[in-house]
Amino acid sequence: MSVARTAAETPLVHRELFALQPTPRPLRVVAIGGGTGLPTVLRGLRRVGRRLSSALSLDITAIVAVGDDGGSSGRLRKDHGLLPPGDVRRCLVALSENEDSLLARLFEHRFLAGRELAGHSTGNLLLAALADLEGDFLAGIRRAERLLGCVGRVLPATLERIVLVGICEDGSRVVGQHRFAENRERRIRRVETIPPAPPPTPGVIEAILNADVVIMGPGSLYSSVIANLLVDGVAEALRRRKGRRILIQNLACQPGESRGMSAAAHVEAVLTHAGNVVDVLLVDSRARFAAREGEDRVSCDPEAVLALGVRPVEAELIAPTGRLAHDPDKTALAIVALTMAALEA
Repeated sequence: MSVARTAAETPLVHRELFALQPTPRPLRVVAIGGGTGLPTVLRGLRRVGRRLSSALSLDITAIVAVGDDGGSSGRLRKDHGLLPPGDVRRCLVALSENEDSLLARLFEHRFLAGRELAGHSTGNLLLAALADLEGDFLAGIRRAERLLGCVGRVLPATLERIVLVGICEDGSRVVGQHRFAENRERRIRRVETIPPAPPPTPGVIEAILNADVVIMGPGSLYSSVIANLLVDGVAEALRRRKGRRILIQNLACQPGESRGMSAAAHVEAVLTHAGNVVDVLLVDSRARFAAREGEDRVSCDPEAVLALGVRPVEAELIAPTGRLAHDPDKTALAIVALTMAALEA
C-alpha cells in the first residue's frame, strides 16, 4: 500500500505554497497539547505564517494542558494556588514575534542557585505576578501576550486546578502528572482528571468549532494530548467540527506513558478516550523503519492506522540537529499543506 505523502516533502509544493493567491481571510489554526511539543508547532506556525504573509495569514490559538504538578510549576501551584504556568510560558515565547528579544529570553531564564529561587523560571514568576496584578490568570496571560508581541493567543484548556490520574493495565493508579514519568514498570492505559470533566476556559470550544484545522500533539500521550480532550465539551466539539483534525505522531516512546506503543496504539488511545476526533495522523516518513533505529522509536504500520479509520500521511518532520525532535518549520509546512489541500478539495 502506498501511503499518501504531504507535498510538504517536495520543493515543488513549497513553491506552490509560497505562490498562493491571497486568501480572503486568515487560516484559523488551533493547536492542542503541552510540554515541549506544542511550542515546537507554534514556533513553526509563526515562522511559516510570516513567510507566507503576502498571501496567507494564520490566526493561531493554542489550547494548553494544565495538569503539570512538578518542578517550578508545581511549586507555584502548591504555594500560591496558581494554575501551572510552565507550558503556558513556553507557548507564549514560541508565539513571540521577537523570540530573541531580552524579554523573551528573560521569560525562559531559569535560576540555578538559591534555596527559594533554584529551579524557578523567571517567566513562571512573571506570570504569577501578572495574574496578581491583573486579577486572574487568564488576564495575566493576555497581558503577557501584549508584552511579548505574540502572534496568536494562548488559552489554558481549563481554569480548574486539576489532578491527572493514570490507570495502569493492572488496575493500579498513578496520581499526579509528575509521577507518570517515574512509572517505569507499569503501563498506563487510561487517564482521568480530578475533578472529572472540568469546565473549559471561555473561548476554547468556540475556537475548536471555528477552526479550519485542529492539531493535536506532538507531546506526552496522556498528560499533554489526551488530558486536554477530557475537558468538558472539547471532545464533543472535535467530533462535531467539519474541518481537518490532525494528530501529530510522536517520534519516540515515553517511559511511563507510551513505552512500546506503536503509532496505531497512540491513535487508538486517543479514540478510546475521546471518540472520532482524528482524521489524519501526520507521521515522519521514516517511522515505518523505526524498529531499525532504536527500540524507543515509534513505529508506524499504515494498514493498522487505516484500520482505525484514520489516514496516515507521511512527511519529513525530523529536525537536522542530531537530536530526535520535530523540526518546527517542516512540521508547520506539512500542516499548512494538508489544510490547504482539504479546503481546496
